[in-house]
Amino acid sequence: MAKTQNIETTRQPRTLALCVWAPYNKTKNIDSYYEEFLNLIKTNGVVPDVIEYTKLRETHPVTFFTSGKLESLRQLCEKNNIEEVIISEALTSQQEKNMSDYIHCEIFDRTQLILEIFEKAAHSGEGQAQVEIAMLKHAKTRLAGKGVHLAQQSGVFGLRGGPGETLKERERRHIEDQIKKAVRRLATLQKVRATQRKQRLNSKIPFVCLIGYTNSGKSTILNALTKSNVLAEDKLFATLDTTTRDLYLGDNKKTLISDTVGFIQLLPTKLIEAFKSTLSELEFANLLLIVVDVSDSEWKNHIKVVHEILGELDVDKPVLYVFNKIDKVEDREDTESQLDDYQPHVVVSAKSKDELQPLSAFIYNWRSEL
Repeated sequence: MAKTQNIETTRQPRTLALCVWAPYNKTKNIDSYYEEFLNLIKTNGVVPDVIEYTKLRETHPVTFFTSGKLESLRQLCEKNNIEEVIISEALTSQQEKNMSDYIHCEIFDRTQLILEIFEKAAHSGEGQAQVEIAMLKHAKTRLAGKGVHLAQQSGVFGLRGGPGETLKERERRHIEDQIKKAVRRLATLQKVRATQRKQRLNSKIPFVCLIGYTNSGKSTILNALTKSNVLAEDKLFATLDTTTRDLYLGDNKKTLISDTVGFIQLLPTKLIEAFKSTLSELEFANLLLIVVDVSDSEWKNHIKVVHEILGELDVDKPVLYVFNKIDKVEDREDTESQLDDYQPHVVVSAKSKDELQPLSAFIYNWRSEL
């Protein structure tokens, strides 16, 4: 008799994607903000069972939602058997815990969602260490919101901290130890980067950095200019690690060009802090290429976001606006007429060698004038 084999499959929890228009969000196109949030969820490999949209006139410091909104959310989750909620906003640990306790679902906020994407996208030792530190620091803030079971005494002897140490204290100490180890590992890797940077600066080789909104085509442009094979995918945060390549344009004079992590709206401050060491490369660039997906209806807002983050990083360098994906624009003449406010600029398509020529020509002439 043939044996019946039971194959267990991992059941994904029923998930609610909660798109929130909070009063502090001054976007002019909330639909674009919602679409970006849903793309973040997709990038993280999650398919939500229910998508809910809500606009808030105010937020509550303890529960984020007011009591009425919170009760409506609880009923929605109960009706649809929701087990986890992914919310478009960054929450405090107290807000996350109180919301979870009330609606009886696990809560994942904007910061946690982006951290999980970063964790999957980081491939270099430096990138992985930066993500690990950010995730550990985020986890540490969440200990304050853990339940009674972590506040109970462990009663374990022989551990640092002595008898009577609570589980929460042990967990916090463990996280702090892991952070210290990751920080030491990152410091070692940063010394290597600093040595490479010093050699580059001493060589006087011009250095160009590609920056811009996530999924604007930075990696595709890098590949096209340098004939490289850097990962370039049509998804958010496909690039997390800084990649530097040699660029030769019609002569034997070398230019170095780097790709960097992309930006998004309302990128949590703690994540900007986490990647300051990587983004510090921008401080040493001779020219910043701000790559803009001009086929996106929100391209002007994307430029604004990039400048806001450059301001937070205190980076002030010469820039060239690279308006990419012109091949996807329906009314090219109308679009190009709106670009005069952004100087200097070039209009390109990274998918076409001919359409990329204006960028190559600009870099060539710029380098010749150094």
